[in-house]
This record gives sequence, structure tokens and C-alpha cells, in this order.
Amino acid sequence: MKDAIKLKLSLLIFFLALIAFLSLAACRATIGTSDQKAIQLSDHFDGSLYFNPGLASTPSQEPKRGGSVWIWRWLFGSEWPEWPEVKDASSGPPPAVRVPKGTLRITPIGHATFLIQMDGLNILVDPIWSDRCSPVSWIGPKRHTNPGLRFEDLPPIDIVLVSHNHYDHLDLPTLKHLAKKGTPRALVTLGNLDLVRDSGIPEVEEFDWWQSAHLSSDVTVTLVPAQHFSSRTLWDRNRTLWGGFVVSGPSGKVFYPGDTGYGPHFREIASRFSPITAALLPISPFRSQALNELSPDHRRSVHMGPAEAVQAHLDLRAKVSIAAHFRVFQLGSDGFDDAVYGLAVSLMNRNLNPDAFIALSPGRSLELTTHLNDIYSSVNTETIRY
Repeated sequence: MKDAIKLKLSLLIFFLALIAFLSLAACRATIGTSDQKAIQLSDHFDGSLYFNPGLASTPSQEPKRGGSVWIWRWLFGSEWPEWPEVKDASSGPPPAVRVPKGTLRITPIGHATFLIQMDGLNILVDPIWSDRCSPVSWIGPKRHTNPGLRFEDLPPIDIVLVSHNHYDHLDLPTLKHLAKKGTPRALVTLGNLDLVRDSGIPEVEEFDWWQSAHLSSDVTVTLVPAQHFSSRTLWDRNRTLWGGFVVSGPSGKVFYPGDTGYGPHFREIASRFSPITAALLPISPFRSQALNELSPDHRRSVHMGPAEAVQAHLDLRAKVSIAAHFRVFQLGSDGFDDAVYGLAVSLMNRNLNPDAFIALSPGRSLELTTHLNDIYSSVNTETIRY
């Protein structure tokens, strides 16, 4: 037992030394273009750090949370339940190369990765095909469910949207594979331009909240606020921005919040972009009520559980919401099925139709179309008309 602890401590020291080395590159990535664009003080930037304006008056007052959670759990154990590995789940079929104007098809890949096909465009959000969300491939939170689509089955990707720099959302190995596959463009939050540009994607643009860009002649994307934090090392917390995206086109509006806690920003987004056709809302991690808590849980300020996600769905007045951030990487104390079960209970408690907020299996698509006479059905595709 003592030898095992010594081995783990040795590995931990090596891991921290590696993180320290990686932090030098991360610090360099926050200097230059990003700082020049962010020099203007705002309600979420104090000239040095970003912060959540509705959560705390200063960045230093925000609750601290980070990679130390899973390091402590790995080293000393915890009351977190064991998750099964679902490695035998089959991938979904290769998606269409393109969908026509007026059609919106959303395919969850797993965790927070979605393929959004709309109005002739293929958009990938927060892509991660890696086995671990970590700065190294041999340690860190591991994948329990395979990606819903094989990487080689992806259609040509026109743009990648990256919501913030956490390893489960900004996965450099996946971005490098996308660059080799010919993905031409990425849109990122302030401070992450140089990091994503290092992946080899030719055109990378960084944005602040409420800034927009054209993806085509009739499709735009807007970076919108989220309630979260950023860090890739132990020393760069909140030096880059986080956010969500609203993609608007003839087929409707898709809202993807990245990681976020529940807050008033949902109502503000609804007021600016209503009607929202589809919202891709995280339902995990959250603190299981079964655990005995000796200290307050700060996760609720930067993440949502099922109940908060359902309230966000109502605030957004979305036609349909699709669950994200569950059953792939264990990043909290909830069990493998807790988030999906909690979502069903929360919908029932609010007297909502189960079809209003669905937890699709990875690889299974949801198609929404404005053409009422367009009949489309597939064993792997659900169709909603509005």
C-alpha cells in the first residue's frame, strides 16, 4: 500500500512539473493579440482577468475549482461512484455531406461536442475525440463512452467553435486532426487565438461577448455570455474568456452555452435572439444529493444540473433542448445515469413534455425543418417540424 502511494506521489510530482512547463506556453498565448483586443475594461474584464459580472464583484471572490479535484480523487480515493465503460456502443451512421437551406440537423458526438448541420454549413462545437481530457494522454479524466461518430465519418467541417480553454472543450489533438483534414476556420473566445492557431487551422478569430461573424451569406454566429471560468494550468485561471454561441440562419437559431452555471444571462440571450429553435444545454456535473457534504458546493455557480438546465430551457423559450455534458467524462460526484434520470424527474416536476428536452444517444441526430411537406425519417434520426 505504501509503495503504491509513493508511486502515485512520484507521478503526481512529475505531472505538476509537466503542467508547470506547459504553463509557460499558455502564458505566452495570452500575450499579444488577445491582450490588445481586451485592453478596454468591461463588465467582465478588469484589465488583467475575466470574471462573471453576475456572480461576484471581483474575480478574487469567485469560487475556486479546478483540476485538483480529480487529482485528489485519483491519489486518495473518494466517495464518487464508479462509472462503467461503454466501449461496445456502436457509432452512428455517417451523416449527410450537407443539408439544404431551411433544414437544421444536430448530432451529439458526446460530452459537449455537437455537429450542427444547417443551411449548407457543417459546424463543429467544442470537438474532443481524445480518450482523456487532460494535458497528457496517459492520465486524467478518461472517456467512458465512445464518440457517437467516427472521426473519419465526419463531413467536411466549415468552422469549429470553441467556447473556452478547459481540456474537455479545447482539445488540441482533435483540433490538429481537423486541421489535417482541411478544416479552414475556427472561432474562439478572447485569449485563445494563439493556442488554437498552433493546431494548424489556417484562420482563427477571437471574439468578445456579443460580437458576431458571418459564416456564410445568410448564417451568422454570435458569442454570448456564460457563467464559468477558464484555466489550462494551475497559474492561468481566468486569463482567457469563456462563452457560448448562437448560430442564426434561415433554418433557425441554435444556442450552445459551452459550460455555464444558471444565471440571468439566459433571459438576456432569449430577449436578443428569440425564438431559439434548439438549445444544447449541459446537465452535468452536479453534486449528488446522496453525498454527505461537509462544505458548500461551488459547482452550481459554474455548472448546471438537470433542474437548473430545465429552468434555463424555460428562460430561453427554446422550441426544443438537447442535453449535453453527461455519460462521457466523470467530472463530478453524480453517477453515470444520475443526470439523465434527474432530467426526466425535473421535466415531470415542471409539467413539461419529455420531448421538450431530450437526452439523445451519441450519434443519433435530431432534424428540425421549416418545410412542413418535407417528410424525412430514419432509424437514427428524429424529425421535428415547426
